[in-house]
Amino acid sequence: MPKSIIVSGPPAIGKTTVSKGLAKEFGMQSLSGGDVLKELAKEQGFKTERDDWWDTKDGMKFLDQRKDNYEFDRKVDERLKEIFLKGNVVITSYTLPWLVKGGIKIWLGGSRRISAERMQTRDNMSHSEAFEIVKKRYDENKMLYKKLYGFDFGDDLSVFDIVIDTDGLDAKTVLNMAIQKARALL
Repeated sequence: MPKSIIVSGPPAIGKTTVSKGLAKEFGMQSLSGGDVLKELAKEQGFKTERDDWWDTKDGMKFLDQRKDNYEFDRKVDERLKEIFLKGNVVITSYTLPWLVKGGIKIWLGGSRRISAERMQTRDNMSHSEAFEIVKKRYDENKMLYKKLYGFDFGDDLSVFDIVIDTDGLDAKTVLNMAIQKARALL
């Protein structure tokens, strides 16, 4: 079975960029756990077409709903597990590294300030607004996953094969580091 790769880390850290770059480099499919979750939100009547939907008021509202109904996250994680086990895919996911065995698991770390700067540039918003969104998404997801699965998102990195601190690095450098380290494990 061809190995799968999981890329995880806090919001706006570069997971999607690295995932797509790894998929291209190794001839794999790229899939975002967030996109699968957005499909469930769409079924609930949310308009999720924008790439930055998670950072909108509707995205924050859906995040609040998830605190009261874990079914959304469980469905997404079950679907991602199935895809992961088939192999030959790079998946971005907050939870999957703790829920599956095997594959290659990459953690992209960095400060909230840098994540907020990335979001500010990417989504054309003020730094303070981006910082608040990054903080809320990180804190809320951390609490949700602790309640749902019992792991400490962002603190327990023992499940990861590769850990990259992205602060001070551009996207190309982070991607090249991930490719080199993943290649050695593949």
